Amino acid sequence: MQDLPNKIASTDNPNRLSEMALQAARSTLKIESNAILSLQSRLDSSFQAAVHWIAECKGRVVICGMGKSGIIGRKLAATLASTGTPSLWMHSAEAAHGDLGQVTRDDILILISNSGETEETRRLAPLAKKLGARLIAMTGGLKSTLAKASDLVLNISVEKEGCPLGVAPMASTAAQLAYGDAMAACLIVERGFKKEDFAFFHPGGSLGRRLLSTVEDLMRPVGDFATAKEDWTVKETLLAITRARCGSACIVDANERLVGLFTDGDLRRRIENDLQILTRQVRDVMTHNPLRISPKELAVEALGALRSKSVDELPVVSDDGNLVGLLDIQDLLKAGLM
Repeated sequence: MQDLPNKIASTDNPNRLSEMALQAARSTLKIESNAILSLQSRLDSSFQAAVHWIAECKGRVVICGMGKSGIIGRKLAATLASTGTPSLWMHSAEAAHGDLGQVTRDDILILISNSGETEETRRLAPLAKKLGARLIAMTGGLKSTLAKASDLVLNISVEKEGCPLGVAPMASTAAQLAYGDAMAACLIVERGFKKEDFAFFHPGGSLGRRLLSTVEDLMRPVGDFATAKEDWTVKETLLAITRARCGSACIVDANERLVGLFTDGDLRRRIENDLQILTRQVRDVMTHNPLRISPKELAVEALGALRSKSVDELPVVSDDGNLVGLLDIQDLLKAGLM
């Protein structure tokens, strides 16, 4: 194969693309967008039946494909698994060389092929039938061998590919990906799948920390932040804040119930008009009934509360009203939630 000429490098500005190349990019995006939008009208009885079958499946959803369709299938299997649908991806060629032994009669087999004539994929259809598994075809070839052999056909056909040459799968794979995501989204709602369920399947990395960490995991326990009685003076309270090296003090009553929050901002706002403020009781200048949170709440919910109210500290209060901790925005930063 001859070396292709580097047309970009031969221009006066090596970083500038030709208008023809940019037009090809715009055309590809338009074609793929139209292909995806056209799928909305295909959320028909076949789509609904497929979602119902998957939701009621006692086994797993096994997705097979070759080439680019196989890559899309791998992504769809991963999306389904992470949103509560037991699923796996199987390479069509490997399936015909032993991996099909993983499929049982309780499973659903989804075969993805744009043409419906991909040899390695279509020849799995009669084998799946012998196993007793339900067979769903995701294809643009509605009269293809694969479509005729399937129990259910999902129409993911496109008018044309986004490739300027009309040969590389672009619009077809974009449609496959979007259609698969639409199925997953439908299943999330149908199953009542919640954020907490999603967190269970994502315990690792920053996503796991965001979704699994609770306020109790990250809060500072009593003793590690400043507290003061409501009858203390402002001066005594400031000394407690200084010793704790923080910017506020949680004010409690005789029964250790949270009644207020005093910050250095409260002092700055009042000191100009009240030179005697240091001798006053802190109950007279504190913020009464401050924003608080339960230790059982997810830390990401606490982050949302801190941001929405533009505050840096959040007292943590038990169900019986007792102060049990303090969550500082710095604690969330250290935990990687920001």
